[in-house]
Amino acid sequence: MDDPAASPFARVPIEVIVSVGKARPLVRDLLRLQRDAVLPLDRRVDDPVELYIGDRLIARGELQEMDGEQAGQLAVRLTEVATPGSGL
Repeated sequence: MDDPAASPFARVPIEVIVSVGKARPLVRDLLRLQRDAVLPLDRRVDDPVELYIGDRLIARGELQEMDGEQAGQLAVRLTEVATPGSGL
């Protein structure tokens, strides 16, 4: 079998979206938002986040803060990765 890393597509960047939650406010409530307003999400801080490519769920994970030179930067530790037929 060919090495996937040898594919010409292996170096093409792709955007991965990390979803931490959703909100469903009424439009009238959105129009009233001001600086320092809080928009509650449907998730808790310790709930898993979801990783998407386009509209396809590809993995779930936990938010973490990087250490060392990247201290303060957010990262995701994967806890579940989609495989063909996994239904993830």
